[in-house]
Amino acid sequence: MARDVRGRPQAGPRPAVQKAALAVAAVFVLIGVLGFVPGFTTHYGDLAFAGHHSGAKLIGLFQVSVLHNLLHLLFGLTGLVLARRVGGARLFLAGGGAAYLALWLYGFAIDRESAANFVPVNDADNWLHLFLGFGMLALGLLLSNDRGTGGRLDIPIDRP
Repeated sequence: MARDVRGRPQAGPRPAVQKAALAVAAVFVLIGVLGFVPGFTTHYGDLAFAGHHSGAKLIGLFQVSVLHNLLHLLFGLTGLVLARRVGGARLFLAGGGAAYLALWLYGFAIDRESAANFVPVNDADNWLHLFLGFGMLALGLLLSNDRGTGGRLDIPIDRP
């Protein structure tokens, strides 16, 4: 690692996995905030704390509640913290992708008019969760495969 004149490690360019994690996390924070903004959230007056009875929809498509918006904010802020390190960025993207795939399955398995739909989710949410799940998982697993694996890259056995 390069060092400055005082011997401190110098930050180089961020690996692609960190850039991707920062971008995804920032979008989640933005979506969490926009969920509380009338205009971006239609039927804002019908925004409930939680449950399937919340009538508010982000950009008129995605059913949201206060809890749903807070979860987006928390997920995004967690991603911003984790993206400071390569391993954390991978964990955020791959782990978050797996979680969104599980949420996608959950959204199809539940009765949407029951108390089990507490987040809440609708068809548009389910398809978005599928897209996010595969996209985040792919980014977390495929970007920067040579970095952040826990081993040193300059071990002599790794050299040709």
